Amino acid sequence: MSRNDPPAPAATGTGRRLPLLMALACGVSVANVYFPQALTPLIARGFDIAPAAAAVVATVTQLGYAAGLFLLVPLGDRLPRRPLITGLLAVTGLALLAAGLAPASGLLLAAGTVVGVATVVPQLLLPMAAGLVEPDRRGSVIGTLQAGLIGGILLARTFGGVLGEHLGWRAPYLVAAALTVLLAVVLGLALPAAAPAVQDRYPRLLADTLRLLRDERQLRRSVFFQVTLFGGFSAAWTALALLITGPRYDLGTQAVGLLALIGAGSMFCAPAAGRWVDRLGADRVNLWCILAALAAAALLTAGLLGGATGVVGLAVGLLLLDVAVQCGQVANQARIFALRPEARSRLNTGYMTCAFLGGSAGSWLGTRAYAALGWGAVCALIAVAGLVALAAYAGGRPGRYGDQGDRTQRVAASR
Repeated sequence: MSRNDPPAPAATGTGRRLPLLMALACGVSVANVYFPQALTPLIARGFDIAPAAAAVVATVTQLGYAAGLFLLVPLGDRLPRRPLITGLLAVTGLALLAAGLAPASGLLLAAGTVVGVATVVPQLLLPMAAGLVEPDRRGSVIGTLQAGLIGGILLARTFGGVLGEHLGWRAPYLVAAALTVLLAVVLGLALPAAAPAVQDRYPRLLADTLRLLRDERQLRRSVFFQVTLFGGFSAAWTALALLITGPRYDLGTQAVGLLALIGAGSMFCAPAAGRWVDRLGADRVNLWCILAALAAAALLTAGLLGGATGVVGLAVGLLLLDVAVQCGQVANQARIFALRPEARSRLNTGYMTCAFLGGSAGSWLGTRAYAALGWGAVCALIAVAGLVALAAYAGGRPGRYGDQGDRTQRVAASR
């Protein structure tokens, strides 16, 4: 397979503006996976079901996202990305509309699954952006798009919590449907046309994803770091709505949204993380992120105190956990996009599918841990995930692109 990048248009004014638009698109589209996490108590009341049953909506949406990553993102190497992206956004908009109008919880679950499957646009935009810039700016541009993703992930909970509290749980779905359709139109006009990287048949694309996971040690390393930290992240946010609206705090879902708004500060760290990766290597940034996640687990135990002290502890701990997960994502994707330029969508498929399977498992485990043993068990789960990641880091050698000394080789291999 060829290892040559296409010419990079990033030096032009349009090229420098395009990543900002792509970052905005990442945020708007990825929000569709996350805003249901803030709606769990409202959905439970609306359909008269248990909160744990309502939390399944968020879980199946993430599972659908993982399925879409594996089944659809490899097509980014085979099909022109612009029509693929706009088509998926149209499907997402229709599924969001169906979810907002669902008369029963079963139909909501089905529509939520479709939303997850189709909302893979950010993972098509990221490898696309990586091929539009010079290799020595790749970390920085990935950080810019990741900042958009972070904004979408965290502000989605504010959007869902506040709008749901005032207008009911259906309103966020209906508003998101309109925004997603508008985004499809804008990207259809703005994205550049690009020829597919390969002409392989679809079954070969899927098989290549599995082969890359088997053959590329640096891909497996990135996967492991993200699965552990993102699993803890998902456990925290899924259980948070149950804690905040439960007897210890007795607040509404709007409070969940406000906590998410505080966590949105992590979006400003992602571009800096990209620059650190360009200078210091991905492994160094990964280590910082693992240590930050462990510190966050300790801070989040303050949520057991209740009152203002508990809220402050939750806010600081969640902010630190968000920074750890999102900056780690920048490091991991910079590492994998440097491996095989002609297979970036398939590399991202393997990485993100595993990451969101880990996130889905974290959501499931977090809900069960909270139901069985309370918030302290959720904090312990986050700490265990961080310790497992730290053990893997300590037990592995720095990767091919894992330290500053290999930066020249990384850039050369990408060209």
